[in-house]
Amino acid sequence: MTICAADDRPNLLIVLTDDHSVPHVGCYGNADIRTPNLDRFAEQGLRLDRMYVTAPQCVPARATIMTGQSSVATRMTRFSAPLDRDIPTFPERLRQSGYYTGVAGRIYHLDGHNIIGSKETKQVFADNNLMTFHDRLDHVNIADGGVGHVDQMVQFLDRVPHNQPWLLQLSFDDPHRPLSENAIADPHDPNAISLPKHVPDTDLVRKDFAKYYDEIARFDADFGRLIKILEDRKLTQRTLILFMGDNGAAVLRGKGTLYEWGLHVPALMRWDGMIEPGSQSDALITSEDIAPTFLQLAGVAPAPEMNGISFAALLKGESFEGREYFCAARGSHGYNLPLHTADFDLSRCVRTRRYKLIYNPLWQLPFQPVDMFALPLWTDLKIRHQTGRLPALYSRLYFSPQRPIFELYDLQNDPEELDNLVGQPEHAAIENELKSKLHEWMILQQDYVPLPIADFNPYLER
Repeated sequence: MTICAADDRPNLLIVLTDDHSVPHVGCYGNADIRTPNLDRFAEQGLRLDRMYVTAPQCVPARATIMTGQSSVATRMTRFSAPLDRDIPTFPERLRQSGYYTGVAGRIYHLDGHNIIGSKETKQVFADNNLMTFHDRLDHVNIADGGVGHVDQMVQFLDRVPHNQPWLLQLSFDDPHRPLSENAIADPHDPNAISLPKHVPDTDLVRKDFAKYYDEIARFDADFGRLIKILEDRKLTQRTLILFMGDNGAAVLRGKGTLYEWGLHVPALMRWDGMIEPGSQSDALITSEDIAPTFLQLAGVAPAPEMNGISFAALLKGESFEGREYFCAARGSHGYNLPLHTADFDLSRCVRTRRYKLIYNPLWQLPFQPVDMFALPLWTDLKIRHQTGRLPALYSRLYFSPQRPIFELYDLQNDPEELDNLVGQPEHAAIENELKSKLHEWMILQQDYVPLPIADFNPYLER
């Protein structure tokens, strides 16, 4: 293991919002949302325009950040399962090299469903010692309502031994559902918000978006306080700060889906004296790439299992092309029985710089939005569909009796992913190419889902 001199190693801070898609920060061109602190942070550092998570849900997405591996490879598509002790995390390797390491704020999600689970679940966890993060890290804290998230960061900083480099993942609840009615004193006006093409324009949808924006604005104020504390402690020159969403927003075609709003998240980085202020990059980067990047910057070799790609060169102003493509996976969600796709789905996708192919093995099951299917908003849309008052586009997107087994989108010409190109002769070559890439990835990841290219069907005549 190669280690840099202690004085050269940066502190590392990851700040995560919960369920936050990339359009929803002012510096990404959203004129409706108020995020002055995040916008200022972007001016002081680097805006990543193509940061993607490789799972559209909290548990598996956070597992990819911690491990530098896919949620399939780490068996974290199960959502309620703990990260196995045998799977290494990058904070552990930093700790072995002399870093003081911790997680704080909202639950970090990787010790399984052991807190609010059934008595049977809790008993299994206790009998088999399945919780591992108290052993992996120096500091593990979960917000309990008594201590604010920013104050938890202060507690962590006060416990770091003198002159020891540190890593902290600090997670916030905002803008996770349920959305607050009075998150900020001056709420966003629902009627002043511009909605994307894939979202029906109704009063309830507008009010929901406004509350979602309010929670992001509330986080923005917390983020400003957080940065001020680091600046007052004169830590910003020695600290690489990464802000990002843990996965996409819990809105229509967002969280729990492999569409852009489920996977494409905001990501801003600041490292005074290293990252050029006001810079931006459109290199294709994923959550699996964070672990090898942070390890390289600390002079620590990644674990052999980590297959992420380091983008440390980008932070140093050096040439970096990014990925040609990546794959992502959807699995179980929450802890309910598999009554619909909000709770259980097995979709996979491959995304290049221009195209995306989505594979829906459970194509027979209709769409249900994660964290939204019990809301009046969704009930209203269903009634509009049933009574013929919902425009045809939205009836097709949200209420088709079944989904296509494959979806292909040209994201350059169709960023809203509305026109499925599967089966069109002029796109046959890219369709086959992407199916082959996904096929290979699923084999190498030891995926348990049937492969997208059938080799032989013994039930058909030859």
